[in-house]
Formats: sequence, C-alpha cells, structure tokens
Amino acid sequence: MNGAVQLPLDLADLSVAASGDSLVRRTVLPSGVRILSERVPGARSATVGYWVAVGSRDEAPGTFGSTHFLEHLLFKGTPTRSALDIAVSFDAVGGEHNAMTAKEYTCYYARVQDRDLPMAVEVIADMLTSSLLDEEEFETERGVIVEELAMADDDPSDVASERLFEAVFGTHPLGWPIGGSAETIGAATRDGVWNHYRANYRAQDLVVTVAGAVDHDELVAGVERALVAAKWDLSIEGDPVERRAATGTLIERGSPLVVVQRPIEQANVLLGVGGIPSTDPRRSTMAVLNSAFGGGMSSRLFQEVREKRGLAYSVYSFSPSYSDAGLFGIYAGCSPAKLEQVCDIMLSEFALLAKDGITEDELARAVGQLSGASALALEDSDTRMSRLGRSEITLGEFADLDESLRRLALVTVDDVRELAVDLAARPLSIAAVGTIDESVLAGLSTIN
Repeated sequence: MNGAVQLPLDLADLSVAASGDSLVRRTVLPSGVRILSERVPGARSATVGYWVAVGSRDEAPGTFGSTHFLEHLLFKGTPTRSALDIAVSFDAVGGEHNAMTAKEYTCYYARVQDRDLPMAVEVIADMLTSSLLDEEEFETERGVIVEELAMADDDPSDVASERLFEAVFGTHPLGWPIGGSAETIGAATRDGVWNHYRANYRAQDLVVTVAGAVDHDELVAGVERALVAAKWDLSIEGDPVERRAATGTLIERGSPLVVVQRPIEQANVLLGVGGIPSTDPRRSTMAVLNSAFGGGMSSRLFQEVREKRGLAYSVYSFSPSYSDAGLFGIYAGCSPAKLEQVCDIMLSEFALLAKDGITEDELARAVGQLSGASALALEDSDTRMSRLGRSEITLGEFADLDESLRRLALVTVDDVRELAVDLAARPLSIAAVGTIDESVLAGLSTIN
C-alpha cells in the first residue's frame, strides 16, 4: 500500500492490501450503512464495533450527559433479549463487550473468538437498533451514572482534566463534559433520551468495523440480516452522513486559571493550550513533539522534573485531537509546596523547545518510540478495529502501519520547532486541584 487510501462516502466498494498481509475492505450499503473489515492472517479472534458519529459535543445545553446516558441504556434490553441475556451471550463464550462515549462518537464493541463473531454482530446490532429504554431501567441506570460521576469526581486528576478542557475550549462544545453532571443526569427524561436515540441511530449514521479473523462478505451479510431483523428498511436508499468539517475552528479561551480546592496531599496541575485538529497535516509532527517533550521516561519533562529534581512522580504531556480543534497539555502531580517550581520548569522547558527545538538524537528516539508503539499496538484487534472506525468517521482516509511509519520518518527537527513556536504563542490555561495557593499560579499567563 503506497500512501493513505481515501474513503469517499459515495464509493460503494473498496479493497486494499495493507501492511502485514492484512486485507482491508469497505462496503457502503444503499441505505448508507458503512461496513469496514481488516482480515489479519493467523488471527483466531476478532473485535467488532458499531459506531455512530454522535458524542458529547452534539448535545444541547441543559442535556449534557445524554449521549453517555444512552450508551448505558442500550445494554438494558430489547424485545428479544434482556440485559442478562446480553451479558450471558458474551460471558458464555469468554468474550468481552463494552461501549465508549467520546466527544465526537459513540462505539459499542466486543471481542470474541472467530467462531463467535456472527453472534457478536447480531447481539450488538440488536442492542443498537432495538433498545427498549424501559422506564424502570432508566431510573435504575440514572443512579448508576450518578455513582460513576461521583467516582470520577473523587479522582483529582480527572477533575483537573475536565476543568482544563473547560478552560481551554470555553463555550466551544469540546469543552463540555462527556458524562454531564449529577444535576443534568438528574434532570434527564426518558423522552428526551429516546428522541436523541431516534434522531442519531439511523442507517446513514451507522459504521460497523471488524478486525481480526473476519470474512468481509459474511460480515456484510450478517450485518444486513441483523438490521433487517430489527425492522430497519435497508431498501430505502440514503447517503451516509457527512463527516464533520475538518477546517480548524477558532477557539476562544474560557479561562486562564481554574482552581478546585481539595484537602488532598498532592497538587494536580494541568497546563494547556489549543492544539491541532485530527486532520491537520502536522499530526505526525505533533506526535513526535509530544513524545520528545513528555511522552516517555527519556522525555524532557520526565528527566527534568522527576529524574533530575525528584519533584513529581507523574509528569507527562498529551495532545488529544478532534475534527476541527485540539489541545496540547502538560500534567504533573506534586506537593503543593513544590507547585510553583514544577510549573516554572514545565513552562520554561516548553519555551526552550520553541526557541531551540529538539536535537537529531531526540528526533530519532521519538520516531523510534512511536514506530515501535504503533507496531505493538496493532498486535491487538481492538486497536485495528478502532483505527478503522476513526479512519471512516473522522479522517476520511485509511493509513496502514507502513504509511504511518513513512509519515513519521518525514518529520524534521525544524518541523517540531515550528509547531512548538505555534503552540507556545497560544493562550495558556491552567487547571489545578488540591490545596492550592492561587497566587502561585495567577502570574503564569504565557509559555514564553
């Protein structure tokens, strides 16, 4: 495979020989359902995912958390299967099944032996298309989600992360919490979630991806049978929903500083700026920058903050990206007495990165780390399944391992420095949780 393969929405069939002798195939049904598979030689298991391109950013104000609420409810039973029946289907064959709600999509997935793949395709299709959203189950699950939110609220790093997204993205939907709050979940109604379900879980919204031991033609036939059994009329032609606009969105910072006072031993601090979108041509450069700066034990942050000075146990950088925006962040957990020193080091190290860039040795090390990590991750069918889903929903192209490594190899030290200069000039936001002296952080307004 030479270069990335484009995934136009109006192309009904596609077949690609990818790295490692895997075979990637894609079928777009007349109804708009998209089905992608990656057959991996020698695999004896497969992971299947059912995706819809709706996430927390698509919710209306006042309904925050409804997408995640719905994700929970689809496990609670259909006209032909109870919640226990769904659980037993996978437990009885040693399979794993779960779901995830993100800011731009929701995915229901399972990993099973190859012989059990038809069952997994059928059961998840039934869940996704025919959920009852029973009133009693709705109220039961409301309590479960409130407890889930309370558990996350007990984790100071989770709290700091949520506050950083709010601080960086402001009123932009990417700043909204995926799970909502106890208040919005308490106010959610069954009718509201039902309307959300019916509006976004349609043939033209659905993407099915499978990786591992899979026969594409059998997969397509199985998906069609399952959807027809659910009374979806696949004879009605429809175009797949358009992908989100990939043009960068101007982000207006929400706040320069957010502090949550908690009587805990550590100060959890996050420094962040707007990043780059998922489709930005500099995404390989961002991966290298992140790796060299704070992505491993040999990174600058780890060496300067932990190894040389012993100021923190956990310190790293991260760079989530979305269709039209992104975030670049730095995290550290340290004693409140060391907070100012740690923040000064993190900011000065990034300013130095923007000023002088990285060395050729650092570049080679980062590319090696990313290359190896990518290859190892693809030993897992879950990773391959997710790659197919993100390729179809967000990127509009499929890049195999060879293409990903080729792109990494093209990154130069000048590319990294130029991106660092761009990031360093963006408005800085700080989120901290712990016993915090706000005056320590109030003067940190820029990376420079």
